[in-house]
Amino acid sequence: MTVETKLPYDKDYIDQFSQSRNEPEWMRSLRLQALEQADTLEMPKPDKTKIGKWNFSRFKHTAEGEAISSINDLPPEIQDFLDQDNAPENLFIQRNNSVAYASLNQELKDKGVIFTDIFTALQEHGDLVQKYYMKDAVSVDEHRLTALHAALMNGGIFVYVPKNVEIESPIQTIFWQEDPEVALFNHVLVVADQSSSLTYVENYISHNHEQETVANVVTEVIALDNAKISFGGVDNFAAGTTTYTNRRGAAYRDASIDWAIGEMNDGNTVFENITHLIGDNSTGHTKTVTVGRGNLIQNITTKSVHFGKDTEAHILQHGVMKDKASSIFNGIGKIEHGASRSNAEQESRVLMLSEKARGDANPILLIDEDDVEAGHAASVGRVDPVQLYYLMSRGITRTEAERLVIFGFLAPVVNQLPIESVREQLTQLIERKVY
Repeated sequence: MTVETKLPYDKDYIDQFSQSRNEPEWMRSLRLQALEQADTLEMPKPDKTKIGKWNFSRFKHTAEGEAISSINDLPPEIQDFLDQDNAPENLFIQRNNSVAYASLNQELKDKGVIFTDIFTALQEHGDLVQKYYMKDAVSVDEHRLTALHAALMNGGIFVYVPKNVEIESPIQTIFWQEDPEVALFNHVLVVADQSSSLTYVENYISHNHEQETVANVVTEVIALDNAKISFGGVDNFAAGTTTYTNRRGAAYRDASIDWAIGEMNDGNTVFENITHLIGDNSTGHTKTVTVGRGNLIQNITTKSVHFGKDTEAHILQHGVMKDKASSIFNGIGKIEHGASRSNAEQESRVLMLSEKARGDANPILLIDEDDVEAGHAASVGRVDPVQLYYLMSRGITRTEAERLVIFGFLAPVVNQLPIESVREQLTQLIERKVY
């Protein structure tokens, strides 16, 4: 059954929007074709999660955001996410759909590094963007939400690291959904050319606890031969935002992509993180942590697809559910025919703090090759009373003992975030959501 997603935006609007951004002809054509496809494509069908009545069509498409001259002008809740060791360098802040702040140090500019908003990239580096945009990782016609994203893309970032360039300090982006009605159709495109490396960290923040809107985010991470990308992210959308986040990676020969993601949304969420290990000897390691509260419904799918020989992927997912929140964790390891000597490992664990909280961990291995290694582990349960007893027998209160157990449960992911200030902020978010 096709889910109706009626939009107040038609072909003329998309055409005018593209022209107002001075986009190249290929992007305008892609948008218009995607809009046509959205009329016929079905919605995605996340396992065990019905999204037919979720809001994907009530939103305001654009809203300007005021620029700032200094990071000191940011409110404290935004400043808390800044990389204190490097700010204000190598930092990009998108406020609603506008560039509020952008900085890249001169040394990286001289080496040819590109770190700019997606619209500037389309104007100044159009051919380079076209080479990767919705090609290797995400396709326009996968389903209705990817087509709508392609048609309505209204913000995002482009990062390109040239061959043999290694960036030592993290690059950070903050996407600030300040207007309670505006939708974020952000497109994030990160490309590391051959033998290059970088650490990229992004944060999503909103405050619309009552007003409904949408976040339809697509992220493409491309690691060419022998490149290394470390990707950290914390998503913290408020309860009013229905979120579809699609983070995809493509790793070529001897390349690696490491993900560390904190899913802290309070609104209904579909989250996909898929890494394609295309080249021989490529690796993809993914760590995801989530805390659900209230009436949150979320579906989290993490997948590795092995195409090259001697590829390796590890998936680690930990979630904590309280109140009436429910979460589906899908961990999928797919080894294609010909991907000999590959290794696919996964672990999904859900901790429930309330009687009405629900968690479901689904480990899946799809193996089309004989000479491989693969394994999985999954568990759903409550706080271990033996651990609580051990801590309380040493004079720790029950509340503090539960806190220590929960943070110990989530630490394997939290500790992998590559910026200390972001780790600290994620820890504070977990504290507020759990207690």
